Amino acid sequence: MSVLVERRVARRPLPHLPGHGPGGTVRAVGLGVITGAADDDPSAIGTYASAGALFGTGVLWAAPALLPLMAVTVYMAAKLGQVSGQGLAAAIRARYPRGVLAAVVLLLVIGNTIEAGADLGGIAASVRLLLPVPELAVIGVTAGGILALQIFGSYRWIRRVFRWLALALLAYAGAAILAHPPAGEVVRATLWPRGPFGRAYWTMVMAMIGTSLSPYLFVWQASHEVEEDVSLGRRRLSDRKGTTAAHLRATAWDVMLGMFFTTLVMYFILLAAAATLYPAGLYHIQSAAEAARALQPLAGPAAGALFAAGVIGAGMLAVPVMTVGAAYVGCEAMGWKSGLSARPREAREFYAVIAAVTAAAVGINLAGVNPMRALVGAGLVQGALAPVLILLLILLTGDAKVMGPWRNRRAVRWLGWLTFALTTAAVARAVV
Repeated sequence: MSVLVERRVARRPLPHLPGHGPGGTVRAVGLGVITGAADDDPSAIGTYASAGALFGTGVLWAAPALLPLMAVTVYMAAKLGQVSGQGLAAAIRARYPRGVLAAVVLLLVIGNTIEAGADLGGIAASVRLLLPVPELAVIGVTAGGILALQIFGSYRWIRRVFRWLALALLAYAGAAILAHPPAGEVVRATLWPRGPFGRAYWTMVMAMIGTSLSPYLFVWQASHEVEEDVSLGRRRLSDRKGTTAAHLRATAWDVMLGMFFTTLVMYFILLAAAATLYPAGLYHIQSAAEAARALQPLAGPAAGALFAAGVIGAGMLAVPVMTVGAAYVGCEAMGWKSGLSARPREAREFYAVIAAVTAAAVGINLAGVNPMRALVGAGLVQGALAPVLILLLILLTGDAKVMGPWRNRRAVRWLGWLTFALTTAAVARAVV
């Protein structure tokens, strides 16, 4: 498609834009929040709690510092989905060699499957802190319920459920407040880095960068933008191509709101751990459930229960995002019909991949795989893939043949390259 044609398509008025018409405002604040909340999955919660326990308030500055990096990356993914009318894997398939696509899809599916299994284990461990029920029973019921929601629930209903699950993460604000952190020290640590600044400190900061910029977010956001268009009746690729300035502005605000939400949750997790575990000398927290258990005698049963509830809510949101994300990339790579808007008989391969990934995630727990080893394995795969996908996003959204007049502007380009450099450094630091 030429740039001239792309301009004509881009200027076409689109019905039901975010913030315009019935339900527009709800849509505008929905997708980014869901994506942001999915980023705070149990594995991320465990990483942030470990950082707060090990270095106290000295790592609080990292949450606001990561906000622009997360926002620009997810925005590029959203813009790619809107303008090209395709998900990330489909865009890679159209522009790059099949070997690149195969490697990306393989690593994403493996990483998402392992992390979904680890998150199911995190949900079960947190439920056991509140109720005396067998972990395997919780895993089975949770996985079955999530799979049934994906297969039998309508796209709009699923999106609504995801929004409510995102609110569960606000429990971390309550847990942090109940810990009674010193206000003055918190403000200073938020505005300026403080800490021992040794190798272990920067390794933890790099781990937080890798955790917060998870590849499954980019896949989910791009494909979810396509899903929104399909739900509005734009089923043909030609109908989905192009956007408007108003639509992109609404998307930018939506993404910023979602990333602000996820960094706020990150901040409160760091603060809760820094105000309780660090002063008590509990420096080595291995999981989100362990952090919730340790909080109970230090900040009271309510704080521990709120922390555990946040883990459960986060996991219930993150697991379907990962299983659906694996199905998105797999089906887009193969050219199969995909999307939660499609009924199972219309997209058999899509729902079959979701079921297979869910079954594999349950199998990881049935096999007795250590949940921390699973999280480490998933983190290595996702972390290694993050700079690759960020690079591809920068190239795709800067390509006039893909984006037409909606190529990245200078600020987005520079922030994108900075994010790529930091994620590459995080991977190099982890390897070395």
